[in-house]
Amino acid sequence: MMVLVIGGSGSGKSLWSENYMASFSGQKYYLATMRAYDKETEKRIQRHRLQRRGKGFFTIEQPIDIQRAADQMEYGKGAALLECISNLTANEMFQERETVREEAVAEKVVRGIASLKEEFNPLVVISNNVFEDGRVYEDTTMAYIRAMGRINRELAAMADKVVEVVVGIPILLKEEPGGAVLCTF
Repeated sequence: MMVLVIGGSGSGKSLWSENYMASFSGQKYYLATMRAYDKETEKRIQRHRLQRRGKGFFTIEQPIDIQRAADQMEYGKGAALLECISNLTANEMFQERETVREEAVAEKVVRGIASLKEEFNPLVVISNNVFEDGRVYEDTTMAYIRAMGRINRELAAMADKVVEVVVGIPILLKEEPGGAVLCTF
């Protein structure tokens, strides 16, 4: 089973996802994708480490090539929480010496998640909402946002359950069977 958890920055999606994972017994893996580039990202990483302390996670730092995280886990055993698609996408797109095309990045990220989905039950994937501010940015940033939009759409289609967290409140958008949309307006 795969659960996609989306929300805005600071929405509570990480805490909700970690608490959701607490209901599962057995080995729990936390796939961390953030790279510490400065003091601010170091603070965020530390905050997340403190937040998940005592929740039984084995942390794997995997900022790129997410499917390689499975090499460090016992196949077919346990659950995995991937934090988060936004960082993974940025890491894959903005390589040290080049910017990788948005289509190639989206395909690689989705393929990696599909690989992990086959191995872990559940696989909980956290991602950020994009295109909500209605602004147009410079070309490179727009390419990143388009890649994120494509990845989120494909992961939502692949997921058994999609939850959006808004101000700490989980809203169930999709739950199998049939991929029915549960929130209508």
